[in-house]
Amino acid sequence: MTLHVSSDAAAQTSTGDAHVDLPPVVDCHAHIFQQDMPLSSNAWTRTDYSFTADDYLALLDAYGIHFGVISGLSISGFYNDYMISELRKHKRLRGTAIVSPATDRYSLERMREDGIIGIRLQLARMTELPDFRSEEYNLLFRRVRDLDWHVHVAIEGPSLPPVLDALEESGVKVVIDHFGHPDPKLGVNCPGYKAILSAAERGNVWVKLSGGFRLLGTAAWRTDPDGDADKIADTIANHLVANMGTERLLWGSDCPFVGYEGRITFDYALERLRRWAPKPEDRWRLSQTALKLYFG
Repeated sequence: MTLHVSSDAAAQTSTGDAHVDLPPVVDCHAHIFQQDMPLSSNAWTRTDYSFTADDYLALLDAYGIHFGVISGLSISGFYNDYMISELRKHKRLRGTAIVSPATDRYSLERMREDGIIGIRLQLARMTELPDFRSEEYNLLFRRVRDLDWHVHVAIEGPSLPPVLDALEESGVKVVIDHFGHPDPKLGVNCPGYKAILSAAERGNVWVKLSGGFRLLGTAAWRTDPDGDADKIADTIANHLVANMGTERLLWGSDCPFVGYEGRITFDYALERLRRWAPKPEDRWRLSQTALKLYFG
């Protein structure tokens, strides 16, 4: 598949001038949807508006960002149909799909042709997790591995270690959402966060610097009105950059900020990126990591 890269993106990918402060080349976490899409039985919210691929691409163009990665929409469960239809049209986009563990290889191969590059395990807010060492998941993960895809995981940090253990055993590449969503009271001492750092040393794990504003609002811990999600995210991000390096990190806007509409903006998301990776050369490397993982 031939990709047409913007002039700014080409400047970052060809010359490698790490000191040129350009926009990120890839937004690694966003959602697109239509208002009337079906909801899963365990949807945690509902949207009363549409945010289409055209809306998203217009936003990327306004900020000079060339590529986008669409995350399967948790509240719509296995309904990936709209995302896939838009990936077919827009080669600047890739996506991760939420699928049944019984999905066969032929279906996954067709998804790959349409621009899907991984599966998403939406495990946040779950009180009981599936057995990821079961026969059906062993088959799914082997198919993901054979396709050279990754497993994109959304889960609260305290629940992450056993899931990460099972994924590592399967040999798949793993991308973890939202800083690994550590318990805000424990921060870098959260067991899930420590498990991420350990797994990253073994070379098959990436972490998204995205959705820092969500770190105080999950089912695992009530939103603390006196807490400071930005401060927690800054601390975790700086620790990740120092201890994992930008070769294992990805940036995502998380737009259109489902559940936080009117409170979070794209300008805010870019400003957080500059705080989390203040050196232009680090932001340049984040773009190279994203291009290699999603578009290589």
